[in-house]
Amino acid sequence: MRLTVYTDYALRVLMYLALKKDQLATIAEIAESYDISKNHLMKVAHQLGVAGYVETVRGRGGGLRLAKPIKAIGLGEVVRHTEPDMAIVSCFEPVNASCAIQPCCVLKRALKKASDAFVEVLDDYTLGDLVEPRSRLSDLLGITHGNALS
Repeated sequence: MRLTVYTDYALRVLMYLALKKDQLATIAEIAESYDISKNHLMKVAHQLGVAGYVETVRGRGGGLRLAKPIKAIGLGEVVRHTEPDMAIVSCFEPVNASCAIQPCCVLKRALKKASDAFVEVLDDYTLGDLVEPRSRLSDLLGITHGNALS
């Protein structure tokens, strides 16, 4: 199973903002820290705002910050939101391609069970868990310790 780049970036943005605590971060700052495209992050940040994970502050000195406490943002919830198509084979929704063996296919049931288990494991983690090695993550991303969670 593989998550999209969109989900990867969404999780990175959330982790970065968690490390910044209540301070604002810009898309440019996040893109530079991860060495990824600012244009891709703009779409991701917008959707995270629409979903209620991120609060945006417009204007000079504006930026992004988390809209919820880090322990209230579940990893499974974020993945479900950012991965609307978790179909790992074409006979799953939304494709629902026809298949000659569908009426008695054990493979489809097994893959569905595996897919559900994947996300259920993610439900055991919050954003707080992802940023547990705070000092090390802050150092790697160039966030000064004064801005990181203690």
